[in-house]
Amino acid sequence: MKHVVLTAFCIIALSISQQSYAAGKQYELYSPDRHVKVTVTVNGDVTYQVSVDGKALLKPSPISMTFENGDVLGMNASVSKRSTRSVNTTVKPLYGFNDNVNDHFNELTLRFKKPFSIVFRVYNNGVAYRIETRMQGNVKVKHEQVAYNFPKDEKAWYLDPKSPRWHGYESTYSYGYISKIDSIKVPLPMLIDHSSGIKVLLTEADLHDYPGLYLEPGHGEYYGMKGIMPAYPSKEKQNRLDINVLERTDYIAQTEGTRTFPWRLMILARQDKDLLNNELVYLLATPNKLQDTSWIKPGLVSWDWWNDWNLEGVDFKTGINMDTYKYYIDFASKNGIPYIILDEGWSNDFDLFDVNKNLDIAKLAEYGKEKNVGLILWCVWHTLDSQRDKALAQFEKWGIAGVKVDFMDRDDQKVVDFYTRLAKAAAEHHLMVDFHGAFKPTGLSRTYPNIINREGVFGMENDKWTDAEDPFHEVILAFTRMVAGAMDYTPGAMRNYNKNDFRPLHSRPESQGTRCHQLAMYVDYYAPLQMLSDAPTAYQKEPVIMNLLSGMPTTWDQTVALDGKVGDYLMIARRKGDTWYIGGMTNWTPRDLSVDLSFLGSGNYNADIYSDAINSNRIGSDYNRNNQRVTSSTKLKIHMAPGGGWVAVIKPAQ
Repeated sequence: MKHVVLTAFCIIALSISQQSYAAGKQYELYSPDRHVKVTVTVNGDVTYQVSVDGKALLKPSPISMTFENGDVLGMNASVSKRSTRSVNTTVKPLYGFNDNVNDHFNELTLRFKKPFSIVFRVYNNGVAYRIETRMQGNVKVKHEQVAYNFPKDEKAWYLDPKSPRWHGYESTYSYGYISKIDSIKVPLPMLIDHSSGIKVLLTEADLHDYPGLYLEPGHGEYYGMKGIMPAYPSKEKQNRLDINVLERTDYIAQTEGTRTFPWRLMILARQDKDLLNNELVYLLATPNKLQDTSWIKPGLVSWDWWNDWNLEGVDFKTGINMDTYKYYIDFASKNGIPYIILDEGWSNDFDLFDVNKNLDIAKLAEYGKEKNVGLILWCVWHTLDSQRDKALAQFEKWGIAGVKVDFMDRDDQKVVDFYTRLAKAAAEHHLMVDFHGAFKPTGLSRTYPNIINREGVFGMENDKWTDAEDPFHEVILAFTRMVAGAMDYTPGAMRNYNKNDFRPLHSRPESQGTRCHQLAMYVDYYAPLQMLSDAPTAYQKEPVIMNLLSGMPTTWDQTVALDGKVGDYLMIARRKGDTWYIGGMTNWTPRDLSVDLSFLGSGNYNADIYSDAINSNRIGSDYNRNNQRVTSSTKLKIHMAPGGGWVAVIKPAQ
């Protein structure tokens, strides 16, 4: 990792200032490009406000933390010391969608006479703060005051679960004024369509040993959202795969008194497309804690559950048995796919050592090893947690590559701690982890890069029972949920239908939108462990499509956000080695766009293009393929059908 840390006084002085006034003190902190300004006011209580180019983005918003013993940090506060620094660092992720990430910010730390500090960071594209405490022993946090007070009633894209439960990540997005939001618990990320023209994405980073943050409409002098967090559970009951909370305490966390708390993050985007290539959640997370990461290998996965183990034209009875999984392994091996998943049914949901009588996992893993295909095993989270050490040791002995862990469906402190506990334990046994039934990412995959993927999204599995998962929803996600981190949306449907013809089918599931819309997800959706959700035989009928998908990377060296508008369309280019991949997706509105290839290097390139056909609006699986010579001066004119997509693979010409 290369570091360039600038701490000269002349640089700091340009970015940070302190002002005294009759009612207290103000501290100003500017972004490196000086377009973003944070003003912190300490007048007994502590507030901060944000402006961009002199326009108010956020009005004074309070910061405080209340403890069970009655202490309130952030009230009657007095600063004892101020420290500052400027950092310009290059971070090289183990894997990601850019092989180099610039970490460039100015930072202000206010140390208070009471045992706490508040750290503010201002980037050119974001603002973050966190509370740090220095208290003896363990403490119980009753409440953390998080507030975003806007000057006027702003519109927002927000998850609308309409559910009393503390989990709404597998929901669709709504759009409207924040004053009209009727949900009392809005999961993050939440995207404010600010009247200044700036998009403001609210989320959190570096969440450890603490509950997840939600927002609810605030009431007061300004329009805004205020933080709310699930209290610590005191009474639970198992409801088959879930552990439901029956009663909660009056505090949100019991934790160490000396620690850092999660970053409260505002990501700022002048253009919608800027949200498609933002890595602030990753940059704010605790760096990698694993010394040996050589065994962590992202890649494609052939998945069994979505296609309901349906194989056509085979001479054996399909299902959860050796013949079926050997077929999946053979398919994966032939097409260079490094993994298959054994989803629900390979073992008793509540005893991982009670293996399905039709399977021999050791023999299946050995068969996979011979074919260069690893196995990933699905587990219920509380079952795995109760059998953790013994089960993970057995998985390692079998030669299992990873686990897919499901049905957490909460993010109170107790369940958040499970994520970290499993990440550590799985790494000790060289196992990757894909979290399903999960809350949004907060950077844990930087701290423990064996956390290879995460659901926490209303994904394509829902096509099995509802029509709510559609192209409109899909072109919102890249600007909202995916900004937080990897997204296991599970694409790859080979039965593609328009809005009128689509039907939810559990055993023979379909997708809404065109074939090229599905293909574009492999470029547009960042998922280091990316699913091939349909049946092997469905892909084998489509050798051209299979050839495209089998060569599709799941991690990238460079990303360029080309175009996009939330809820309408997006276009992303990603590079792996010397090959560029471009993916475009639209909602139900047909769209004509120009794709500017100026990001290409010098020389000639061959573009292999997959586009919606003239009848794709009627027959979703219809598509065209053509090749053409392009250069960096080429501007491709493209058309996407309703619910359509577009994909290009661009390689240097021989």
